Order: sequence, then C-alpha cells, then structure tokens
Amino acid sequence: MRFTILVMFLVMIMASSPDVMAGGKKCKIDLSYGLVVNKNHIRVVEESRTVAQVNYREQLFIGGRQVELNKEQVKLLREYADGLHYVVPKMIVLASEGVDFAIDTIDQVYLGIVGAEHDSYEKLHKAMKRARDEIREKFRYASDHYFVAPGSLEQVDDFVDQQIEEQLGAAISTSLGGILTAIGGLSSADGNTEERMRALSKRLEAMSMQLEQEVENRADNLRDKARWYCNKMEHLNVLEDQLRASVEQFAPFNIIVETQ
Repeated sequence: MRFTILVMFLVMIMASSPDVMAGGKKCKIDLSYGLVVNKNHIRVVEESRTVAQVNYREQLFIGGRQVELNKEQVKLLREYADGLHYVVPKMIVLASEGVDFAIDTIDQVYLGIVGAEHDSYEKLHKAMKRARDEIREKFRYASDHYFVAPGSLEQVDDFVDQQIEEQLGAAISTSLGGILTAIGGLSSADGNTEERMRALSKRLEAMSMQLEQEVENRADNLRDKARWYCNKMEHLNVLEDQLRASVEQFAPFNIIVETQ
C-alpha cells in the first residue's frame, strides 16, 4: 500500500540522517570546551568563562595573563589558530545545512501528502522549528562572532546530537497521526475512494522521483563537507597536542579530544 511506502520513506530519512552527516565514517572528534571565534581572537570558554585566549594568531593568554612564547611556539600557535579561524565558521554553516537538509526533506514529504491546511502539519512545523532552534543554540553566529558549544561532534555532518534527534523523532511521531487521518479519509463512503487513491498514488510517485535526485545531491554534498571537516579537525588535534607538549601553561587545555 502506498501509505506503507510513505511511512517507510519517512522512517528511512530519520534513520539515515546520521550516516548522511558522517558520510559512512564516524568522526571521532569532540570539543571539551566552548569556542568563540572572531576575526582577531579565539576564546576558549568553560561555563561562560574565558579560560584561554589567542589574540592575532600569535599571542596566548591563560587566565588573563600573556604567556611568553619562543619563535617555534609562535609558529605552532599561528598554524593552530589559522586552522580554527578557518574551520569554526564553516563548522557552523555545515551544522545549519545539515539540520535544514533533514527538516526540509521531512517537511516536503509530509506537505505533499496532507497539505499545509491539515491540522497535524502545524504540529510538525512547530516540532521542526524547535529542532532548528536547538541546533542554532549550539552553533551560533552573530556580528562576526562564531560560537560552538562543547560536546560531542560524533555525527559530524549534521551535528544532530541526542536531543535534536529526539526532537525530530517526536516530529515524525506527531505527523504520522496526520497521515493516518488523511489516508483514513480515503475510505469514507463518498463513492470516490478509488479515484482519490489513484490521485494519492500519482502524487507519491511524482514526489518520490523529484525527491530522490534532490536528496541524493544534497546528501553527497554534505558528505564531502563532512569528510573535509573531520580531516581538518583531526589535523588540528595533532597541532594542539604539539602545542600542549611545548607550552607548559597550555598543557591542561585538551580542547579537541578524540573519542573511542
């Protein structure tokens, strides 16, 4: 039955989103501190307090005091800071693209079945807005300041942590009732059941063909970005370890960490 196909498609979207984001590879990188990046500064944040800072890519401050560095240490700090200045803004864009990809696909499928006028569509729309708000709280951008909250970045391409996944899961759960209602209306005794079923079947087939290419193209693009991001963060983790080994005051700050 076409309804079963639709439900399976919706479930597959949700089940596959971490793979889309991770590109088939689990990125084993976390952040143990928050990061705030602007044009000239990098702040390492713990519970809203700046515990370390890099100014102009070559000055290191720990606890508000500047650390004296030799030439080799400045060179290492500059390479590390250049990487963070480059990757953090792109990380935030990637997070936004990932969650928009998942939400837009769900929205498009559901809208094509029940329409915007159906009561359950508003419930789905609100649940998806909550998901967007949660991801934007973790990855923020304002006035040339980029903020990334600490926490797991395992599913690196969509950055959908457990709370976000649950929110999207709840969105699907609330929407399925609407689909059932819409499909149930097809069996009403109005003499047009077969005609309405054929119309629904045509809509589903047309929507499936349209979405297949769109989803595949966007997913491939996100996978490529995810691989780039993960490789970049792994390289920065190596630089950070070298810097921690070289600068005693920076040693306690294991900002980028590798998970199992």
